[in-house]
Amino acid sequence: MSNNTEAWKIIHIPDKPPIPPDQQSTVNVFASVIEPKFANILVRRLNQIAPLENHRHVKRVQKKYIGGKIQLSVVLCLACKSNDQLDSMPLDVQELVKSYQLSAFITKVSKFAASSKEQWEEQCKLWPTSFHPPTYNIDGITGFSEEDSQLVFSFMRFAVELAKSGDGLVVNAAVIVDPSIKRVIASARDEVFTWNSTMNNTGIQTSSFEQTEACISNSNRVVTDGALSNGSTNELEQLCAGVSCLYPWQWSEQQLCISNSCSWHPLRHAALVAIESSAARDRQLFPALGEDKSLDLEHMQSSSTSSPAKRQKVNIRNVEDHEKLDGLSEGFHSMAARPYLCTGYDIYLVWEPCTMCAMALVHQRIRRIFYAFTNPHAGALGSVHRLQGEKSLNHHYAVFRVLFA
Repeated sequence: MSNNTEAWKIIHIPDKPPIPPDQQSTVNVFASVIEPKFANILVRRLNQIAPLENHRHVKRVQKKYIGGKIQLSVVLCLACKSNDQLDSMPLDVQELVKSYQLSAFITKVSKFAASSKEQWEEQCKLWPTSFHPPTYNIDGITGFSEEDSQLVFSFMRFAVELAKSGDGLVVNAAVIVDPSIKRVIASARDEVFTWNSTMNNTGIQTSSFEQTEACISNSNRVVTDGALSNGSTNELEQLCAGVSCLYPWQWSEQQLCISNSCSWHPLRHAALVAIESSAARDRQLFPALGEDKSLDLEHMQSSSTSSPAKRQKVNIRNVEDHEKLDGLSEGFHSMAARPYLCTGYDIYLVWEPCTMCAMALVHQRIRRIFYAFTNPHAGALGSVHRLQGEKSLNHHYAVFRVLFA
């Protein structure tokens, strides 16, 4: 992995899989060449009697230059799937055809609006359509400034560095960040092996704020010493065999154990451990919250991805250890405000999360997810599933992949 971030890229993972431009769905329509002087009258009338309700991206008129002259064609109406004969057109359209002596014919138009410029260019080869680049309610989703990009790369470096373990086995790592203050809230590694649980007590699994900042400052030394470097497929598979989201079912098979004393825990994935660490941080910052009954109940409402982080109101007089709170909350929004779960936060993962972790991040109201490597067998955010596009969920986040040089 190169330290030169100029070649790094941040790619948005859309909520729907992209369709190749030349494989887009089409529908049949009735159309006719018309006299340019009748164009306005015909278009207004057709919009009344045969509106293209579900195909508003299709332009009603097509303009061509033939022999130096303009030729206009207009979409009369949609053709029936079971009957594409002229007499299947609505009666009002048939009367219009007779009145202006039109010669109707059947042609194809794109069924869905284009989601990319390449799709739009391919659609226009059949019939003109309109194209509106997708817009999102999340800041930064349509482009990152140089400063924002460097921050993303810095946090991703930290996550990759955290993924390396001392025994040469690579695991997944998660880093939760509050983008409003540009600080790490929590970080963790996979703890699916029982012998990994003791590592948490040493500070390796979940870094303190001081350890986190030191690790980020030294993270320019990205994985170049063998871990995640180029190698054979078998070597890489063996190296990454401990990544929990890559093999979420092997807890029942117990095949990745190094010794008989090692067992596989099904829930201690990096994202879940980081969520647990974030909650522990909140409890440490606000130890008296459990006794405070004057909480703001508005945090129970469903949050949108564009809203700022919602906070729980806390009576600061109930917090006894002010000095401890001051030290832990340096750079935090307010001493008197506790975040609701992880609303408004970003998370950086080395590997694309599995479905369990992706759903946990939905429940935590994460704002944006960044991951470096795909998960071809169990990925929930682009590789196998796309939970970010599941409309039945009450929260949606934006997903990005950080591509290294």
